[in-house]
Amino acid sequence: MSEVEGLKTYEVRTYGCQMNVHDSERLSGLLEGAGYVRAPEGSDGDADVVVFNTCAVRENADNKLYGNLGRLAPMKTKRPGMQIAVGGCLAQKDRDTIVQRAPWVDVVFGTHNIGKLPVLLERARIQEEAQVEIAESLEAFPSTLPTRRESAYAAWVSISVGCNNTCTFCIVPALRGKEKDRRPGDILAEVEALVAEGVSEITLLGQNVNAYGSDIGDREAFSKLLRACGTIEGLERVRFTSPHPRDFTDDVIAAMAETPNVMPQLHMPLQSGSDTVLKAMRRSYRQERFLGIIEKVRAAIPHAAISTDIIVGFPGETEEDFEQTMHAVREARFANAFTFQYSKRPGTPAATMEGQIPKEVVQARYERLVALQEEISWEENKKQVGRTLEVMVAEGEGRKDGSTHRLSGRAPDNRLVHFTKPEQDVRPGDVVTVEITYAAPHHLLAEGPTNAVRRTRAGDAWEKRNAAPAQPAGVMLGLPKIGVPEPLPAATGGCSVV
Repeated sequence: MSEVEGLKTYEVRTYGCQMNVHDSERLSGLLEGAGYVRAPEGSDGDADVVVFNTCAVRENADNKLYGNLGRLAPMKTKRPGMQIAVGGCLAQKDRDTIVQRAPWVDVVFGTHNIGKLPVLLERARIQEEAQVEIAESLEAFPSTLPTRRESAYAAWVSISVGCNNTCTFCIVPALRGKEKDRRPGDILAEVEALVAEGVSEITLLGQNVNAYGSDIGDREAFSKLLRACGTIEGLERVRFTSPHPRDFTDDVIAAMAETPNVMPQLHMPLQSGSDTVLKAMRRSYRQERFLGIIEKVRAAIPHAAISTDIIVGFPGETEEDFEQTMHAVREARFANAFTFQYSKRPGTPAATMEGQIPKEVVQARYERLVALQEEISWEENKKQVGRTLEVMVAEGEGRKDGSTHRLSGRAPDNRLVHFTKPEQDVRPGDVVTVEITYAAPHHLLAEGPTNAVRRTRAGDAWEKRNAAPAQPAGVMLGLPKIGVPEPLPAATGGCSVV
């Protein structure tokens, strides 16, 4: 039961990419607008409403979902009135199958109609039968829905949904549809509203974020959007994810280099260094083109940290193909890489391709790639030792901060920095200036005294949020309300691998 008598609680479980994280913030906002209160941490299904926001790109995604649903079945039997909802990509794909396999589920909704969740829950309660509603096209941009942001100082801002690519390993375009862009004015209005609330860092989000403009007929729309973000007073950091090498043009590089609040960070999915494999993946670039982009970015932004995604063991990948990936990694010198062993994604062309690689071969190649990238990441991080960096204090980034008497945050290039806790009070969202004294493969340390502490409006926003009452007033009565709050809310992003 809820910690506050009379209030109905909810829990949202999120799987998959940044877009799902973004959608889950909207689902939470919708439920709170309907009178629910977030269940305490560690509730583990002990809530009046449990929502699964699913991902469909993993081979065993459905098994994971049904396993979790099975664990909730006896809990629901003991709790009259408890409701379970399943949304996201797997719901969009499987539709009626979910209710057939788990008849205790109350609501199934898709990627295009997340705004309907409160109404569907209420309808299921009144009619006492499962409600399955899957829209075939987008009903409303997620960013226009109410939100409960996880962070007081950082926010996602969705600039587009859907994807026009046809990568053979990815099912996302089939589930989220063709690319649809938001109007630039709407995006900037949302960013300005977020900054007015105290947000100081935003991440522009899209399945293929730098293809922005294709739907509105402006090939330079994304670089213009970056530059426009640079004019918003109080917005300290701008990031974006995930771009596609095909659409990464010189005007975007120039906008990154010339706009002070656009951070020196780039996540650019490689997927494979082999031209043969890239062709089989339907990735519309080749190794030379990819490395050429990296070279241009580094020439314009010398301290840029570049990360990537790589799939190992794609069908048909030979040892020579894999060596081309290793070569590309050595040349690109990524700050870090998200490496994945290929697994069949049901519904994708790659799942039925000939030349599926034995698991033991994929594992061996994966281990070689990880070892190489660990070595490079450490070497690149060692170059940061001696540098003085402005670090935005984060919440929950350092799991050992309590025992080490440190705090943690992100450098402009998004590297994780652990630093000695200063005597002055520091809040998430504030900015500290520190000197890097040690480098590990996945983080930096600043073991000396903090050079400076800058208290920010973002820190004020964090403090205000944590001082505010945790529970909203009121309970859900009748049909829940749905609408756009004032000011507009914030908007994970694409699916580069996932």
